[in-house]
Amino acid sequence: MPLPTSSVYPPPSGEFMKWPSRRSVVHSTKGIVACTQPLAAKCGLAVLNAGGNAADAAIAVAAGLNMTEPTSTGIGGDMFCLYYDAKTGSVSALNGSGRAGGKCTLEAIRKSLGLADDKVGEIPMSSVHAATVPGAAAGWVDTVERFGSGKLTMAEILAPAIELGEKGFPVSEDSAFFWQHYEAALRKASPNYAEMLKADPSAPDGLRAPRAGDIIKLPNLAQTFRTLATEGKKGFYTGRIAEEIVKVVRDRGGFLELADLEHHLEQGSEPVEPISLKFRGQGTATSPHAAGGVELWEHPPNGQGIVALMALGIIQELEKSGKIPTFTPADHNTAPYLHAIIEALRIAFADANWFVADPSVSPVPSASLISEPYLAERATLFSPTSVSSPDLAHGNPPPFLSPALRSSDTVYLAASDAHGNAISLINSNYAGFGTAMVPRGCGFTLQNRGANFSLDGSHPNALRPRKRPYHTIIPGLVTNLADGSLHSVFGVMGGFMQPQGHVQVLLGQLVGGLSPQQALDAPRVCIGAGMADVGDVFDRAVVYVEEGMPEGTVEGLRALGHEVRVLGGWGGKGRQMFGRGQVIRWTVDGVEGTGVWSAGSDMRGDGAAYPA
Repeated sequence: MPLPTSSVYPPPSGEFMKWPSRRSVVHSTKGIVACTQPLAAKCGLAVLNAGGNAADAAIAVAAGLNMTEPTSTGIGGDMFCLYYDAKTGSVSALNGSGRAGGKCTLEAIRKSLGLADDKVGEIPMSSVHAATVPGAAAGWVDTVERFGSGKLTMAEILAPAIELGEKGFPVSEDSAFFWQHYEAALRKASPNYAEMLKADPSAPDGLRAPRAGDIIKLPNLAQTFRTLATEGKKGFYTGRIAEEIVKVVRDRGGFLELADLEHHLEQGSEPVEPISLKFRGQGTATSPHAAGGVELWEHPPNGQGIVALMALGIIQELEKSGKIPTFTPADHNTAPYLHAIIEALRIAFADANWFVADPSVSPVPSASLISEPYLAERATLFSPTSVSSPDLAHGNPPPFLSPALRSSDTVYLAASDAHGNAISLINSNYAGFGTAMVPRGCGFTLQNRGANFSLDGSHPNALRPRKRPYHTIIPGLVTNLADGSLHSVFGVMGGFMQPQGHVQVLLGQLVGGLSPQQALDAPRVCIGAGMADVGDVFDRAVVYVEEGMPEGTVEGLRALGHEVRVLGGWGGKGRQMFGRGQVIRWTVDGVEGTGVWSAGSDMRGDGAAYPA
């Protein structure tokens, strides 16, 4: 693998930590796992130490996260990944998202929801119709088969997570908070909720959500993993597990059938071409952190990674035209700097909210949307002295407010190995426990990703049978333009905060000269981030600013015309809104010539970066 030559993250201006975090960058030559749960990270480290590679470790971590953080992720949801192969220097993408059922027509769903013809409406998060075919099970197997080392079986990769479920584990603070928050939803969604709660004789009915530090066992989920390990994808998409998935959905009036799961088994996860944007702006062409510039790689639609590419491209065009300066490290998180990011994101979302859909059903002009001429045209909407309308439009017919702009609960993880391979992987239930429906004896909940479909027949993201919805979850990967070598794998989870987080965390490193940990710790902004599932009100006009942002920045944004709300604490109206991220960077010791992995993990989560 080509080796970039750069120093290992000297702190800017000699300042070790500018924000309220005590975390340091984690370094290793043998590989790193970065995720939101320490016990899940141990699953990945065990696989790396057994001879597995980054892809093998990532699936072990994904399974471990299903055990330790089922409030966000699981085998009943979907996944996407980007993989960097050190031998070839290539970037590959795998789409592990599921589809609507074959009988889920727009007419049938609208009728079931009781929607009048003159009302567009939406699929509620808690509706049975929000349940789409789970793609994660196939995605895990296909990731190992396509990118894995070939040295370990699925049984060996899933063994650490299975042990957690069978022997029990103590629940972390974040997981406990959301487990308790969603307990009522679990109880309401299906009669099998006991599988996801802790037995406690002192509880009113002998069951309750676990508290932080409580031991919980999830033996039924462990058995589901054993079935996947021994029988492969067929064991999940046919037979007992498939039958129970269909039964819990049909019992609530849904339309999924065994044929829908068998169809996903036959289709498998889809290998897709990643999309990318070459970024030479903001001094990156000569920066020691990215000599020659970088190429940001994202998953193509039906994911929203194109938003990050468009926003970054608009920022590059604004600099070319002289509308914004080449920012320096001192400009990081100042009002002019954030104004450019906010406005570029608003323009990008205006396009994505209309165009992002399942490209196998509705053509998506991805290449045109990230082309330089188009981005330069869209950049003309920017004013350095005032805000744009939150209702920016693209094209004709006029856009609708995409149902994709909601909150979500997701886990993002990154893993690397001693051979220079790295993977960026994201797995999600969508909102909390998803639909919270538990297939009997299976130990997991079904996602509610179908809530992202539009119920307007003229919208590109309109619900159709066997169609995949707009997806908020996006993994990120960066290479160096000078030689194509790996720069980093990274991601920021949390609904449509994700592309916003990608832009801010990446520019924090490229422009601010921040280490991976500093880039994650830095206060963030989020536009229009209504977390409806925990009581906030969606407002596209608002710029939400995380507590810790300099007061001068806040006032500067207000002076430009932004409506700003500063959020602190935790929960839906606090730091949760700004996502939780991971970054693993690759550099080379200039004297030794040895490759070094350097990682950060978001202080907003329970996890960390762990060296192999």
